Amino acid sequence: MREWQSRAAVRLEAAGVPSAHSDAEALLEAGTGLGRTARLLRAQEALHPETRQRLDALLARRLAREPLQYLLGEVEWGGVRLRCDPRALIPRPETEWLLHLALHDPATARAVQVADIGTGTGALALGWKAARPQTRVTATDLSADALALARENAALNGLDVSFYQGDLLAPLTGQTFGLILSNPPYLPDQDRGTLAPEVDHDPALALYGGPDGLTLARRLAAQAPARLAAGGVLWLELDGRNAPAFAAELAGQGWQAAVHADLTGRQRFVRAVRAEGQGLKVKG
Repeated sequence: MREWQSRAAVRLEAAGVPSAHSDAEALLEAGTGLGRTARLLRAQEALHPETRQRLDALLARRLAREPLQYLLGEVEWGGVRLRCDPRALIPRPETEWLLHLALHDPATARAVQVADIGTGTGALALGWKAARPQTRVTATDLSADALALARENAALNGLDVSFYQGDLLAPLTGQTFGLILSNPPYLPDQDRGTLAPEVDHDPALALYGGPDGLTLARRLAAQAPARLAAGGVLWLELDGRNAPAFAAELAGQGWQAAVHADLTGRQRFVRAVRAEGQGLKVKG
């Protein structure tokens, strides 16, 4: 068992997989169904032929740079379990930090209704509902396939979220929200063909946001004032190359806008409120 993991890590590293050793361990767990302690106790055991065949098939797919999340089927993210497949963008750690920032924003403690725009797997909507079960959470996406996956994830976690298909806030006529969360498509179109091979498995609809990556963010910000309650907050995840510029644009349009860093120090998150909103003091 340990021998298979070691050889798998070497092959993954040679193929350019950046997380070769942790990926090999994750594949071994997925292929054997054994937890870490059981694997340590049985490390010297030979693999059953059927198990080896299953592991080798998983390894071949990872060597072809298919995302690890697809091979595992589910990931733990933001306090919930999420199924991942090609129907929606794989939720990233950066988006988990967006959830953290929004949950620790004092202004959101008053939010009764929360919207997740461009929900994909349902990650932000479900993460928020799990942390704040008393709130009413609504999510939208343009993709019917993504919404189907998000509904599956809601059922998987036993969480009640309302899902609507449509463009940004358009399906939510007549509703107002104390918080609007969004991880919109934010990569500049020029990034096509230049990203890690795994990213090619994500839907292009969820990745690219026009010439500078801000087309969807601008449209969402234009719609948001009509859907935000008094003192409501807009939290966005963007690219480190365009988030500061977008915050400056919002400030010029009458928003109080600030940029916040991810865990690596990149300025990626924009928090915006209308002039009557309050400032932010984020913990952690």
